[in-house]
Amino acid sequence: MHSARNVLFGLLAAAGVSAADGSDVTQLTKDTFNDFVKTNDLVLAEFFAPWCGHCKALAPEYEEAATTLKEKSIKLAKVDCTEESELCQSFGVEGYPTLKIFRGPENITPYSGQRKAAAITSYMIKQSLPAVSLLTSDTLEDFKTADKVVLVAYIDASDKASNETYTKVAEQYRDSYLFGATNDAALAEAEGVKAPAIVLYKQFDEGKATFTDKFEEKAIDTFAKVASTPLIGEVGPDTYSGYMSAGLPLAYIFSETAEERKELGETLKPLAEKYRGKINFATIDASSFGAHAGNLNLKTDKFPSFAIQETVKNQKFPFDQEKELTAEAVTAFVDDFVAGKIEPSLKSEEIPEKQEGPVTVVVGKTYEEIVLDDSKDVLIEFYAPWCGHCKALAPKYEDLASMYANSEFKDKVVIAKVDATANDVPDEIGGFPTIKLYPAGKKSEPATYSGARTVEDLIKFVQENGKYKAFVEEKKEDETPVAPAASESSSSEAAEATKHDEL
Repeated sequence: MHSARNVLFGLLAAAGVSAADGSDVTQLTKDTFNDFVKTNDLVLAEFFAPWCGHCKALAPEYEEAATTLKEKSIKLAKVDCTEESELCQSFGVEGYPTLKIFRGPENITPYSGQRKAAAITSYMIKQSLPAVSLLTSDTLEDFKTADKVVLVAYIDASDKASNETYTKVAEQYRDSYLFGATNDAALAEAEGVKAPAIVLYKQFDEGKATFTDKFEEKAIDTFAKVASTPLIGEVGPDTYSGYMSAGLPLAYIFSETAEERKELGETLKPLAEKYRGKINFATIDASSFGAHAGNLNLKTDKFPSFAIQETVKNQKFPFDQEKELTAEAVTAFVDDFVAGKIEPSLKSEEIPEKQEGPVTVVVGKTYEEIVLDDSKDVLIEFYAPWCGHCKALAPKYEDLASMYANSEFKDKVVIAKVDATANDVPDEIGGFPTIKLYPAGKKSEPATYSGARTVEDLIKFVQENGKYKAFVEEKKEDETPVAPAASESSSSEAAEATKHDEL
């Protein structure tokens, strides 16, 4: 326990940093961190490195959010991990920036929102409110417009089952939506619903959607996801990860002008309505994000264009760019996609004539054959040619592969790599290098590596997570460990190569 004197010292030190640089973001150290999160009910902390490009891009957004949230007594803080490495390691920081929410030193959850000021503000306000806000005739109208999407349940006070189910959903999805509730029958009547019912109010499309089925968690979740997604949305930095995590195929409408995107969106609205809840449709600015067309195996110099991405399996279905983008042609294409009549497009390097060196080279066309071979434990590195950390890892990875190739496990363990910028892979890759182990007999349950990038630690990982518990003896040589916290997140070049990176 810290003494009262230490607490006061910590607060003064933290406050001094903010006052000195005129920032509403408090910079913390190992000496001030615990006291700060103990004395503030809700804290968002950024763990960063000064050299990190993503951290630099986040900085002005983070400052703006801190200023907005100041009046709501929600604190934003930051920790320089190059100065406070032990503190960052204690919270499992493996890449920059990492953002975590603290409700005291022990109650810690990851921040999973977008890295924009408005998104940070909205997310943290949701965190500060009760899971369900109780509404009256005086507060309902303001609550309807408190966010782009809010849900209000109209439930009789005696309906305990519906109340409990709705509260469970609200607790689970409080990061995504604002939840309100009322048991005022007059309010329900004024909204044209009969309890129990849920109305989702939204600041787009038709303005609201109503749920009147039996209150079941899965049904409410599905309703909220479908009703909160714009009929024809827009793919951009603030929305991309949401579309990727929705679990539905995403149909992209690429165009270089806002006028054409609006026109194409209107043209395809009937199609989007037809497949609402089955396929998400969205326009994308080809003048700013045209390179993303290459991710979908489209030409990046021929717009407008259209493609569907099966987000779960990361399969790409590009519409023939030699054909005119008409409602009839696109409708036929989408109908065939839904019917399973179209084969996915596969980007792949040529299959190597023979494997050079101990590390097995995987390409798009051989991924299933090698990585998903159910008889072998397969450790695979997803890398990018430009990635400095991948280059630093290469000689150690070669040593690892050589050790297994010359061991009793040579026919049971494969050490592999794939250039994720040149080959389609079905895996979720958030940065380079990403290393995963696909154990024999459990290919649907890969383990993702997050330890130090040393041969010794990689051997332990294979041994602990593989079916064959394969252990090999490392040759003892001087080596400098490569820290795990410096993975290169893919936002520019890498965003063009991976599944769930931001645009």
